[in-house]
Amino acid sequence: MRAECVLEVGNKHGEGVQWSAEHRLLAWTDIEGRMLHLLDPQDGGHRSFATPERLCCFAFRAGRNWNEIVAGFAGGFAFFDLESGARQPIAAFEPGAPSTRLNDGRTDRAGRFIAGGMDEDGSKPTSSVVRLDPDLRVTTLFEGVGCANGTCFSPDGRTMYFADSPQRLWEAFAYDPETGALADRRPVARLEGTGVPDGACVDEEGFVWTAIWEGYRIERRAPDGGLDRIVEVPVRKPTCCAFGGADLATLYITTSRLGETGEALLREPLAGGLFSVRPGVRGVADTPFAG
Repeated sequence: MRAECVLEVGNKHGEGVQWSAEHRLLAWTDIEGRMLHLLDPQDGGHRSFATPERLCCFAFRAGRNWNEIVAGFAGGFAFFDLESGARQPIAAFEPGAPSTRLNDGRTDRAGRFIAGGMDEDGSKPTSSVVRLDPDLRVTTLFEGVGCANGTCFSPDGRTMYFADSPQRLWEAFAYDPETGALADRRPVARLEGTGVPDGACVDEEGFVWTAIWEGYRIERRAPDGGLDRIVEVPVRKPTCCAFGGADLATLYITTSRLGETGEALLREPLAGGLFSVRPGVRGVADTPFAG
């Protein structure tokens, strides 16, 4: 199974792709390009919006217009209006740690925003994963993180999956949908072969789909960690994946050209593009942020 390019957008570092069921829009960020992109798969309409700093992760807001998001900027959380550029700060992320920034994040099934950071100075385990509640309180869930990735939730919301990319390890937590509390942290699988785990999503059968950075592929794994199938991606740096489209049956994949030289880009001119595949299973729509 092989993904095909659907939009030659040339992102510097495409990431965080997600589907808004309410607005019927696919959205993703170009972290290093400082842009957020929207695609209407129905008519192919594509729009992009500048961001005031690196937008590392985000979520749409429940009951709000498409242009109103909760943003995980490099330095912290804020409400952000894509059209006007208005920004309302919520909370800084690790203000006492100058080498860390926010990285990966997704909402849980109740609309809380779970986001983790990364150390930009060698991926040392100096960052953390936090929970932003609808009342805008921020709670640290755990520390010792080098590069948070792969945050996603089982269809019933009772399991949270996570990968610290430098460890090449998938983990799972028991997750309380009522409180957002974590328990029973356990290893699920360790990546074999090239690459490291990056962004991920879950399908309706509870399997986890993970982009393998520098690995030319997406892996689908069972809840127990067993490798089920591989989707080939024709560029080296897939970054994140999410099911979208009206039927939630298309897997969309963001990619990056971060650090690539001119020669590498000649070999992979589609690097930084948006890819897709229809793998024969449906996804689970992301819940908008409840705050």
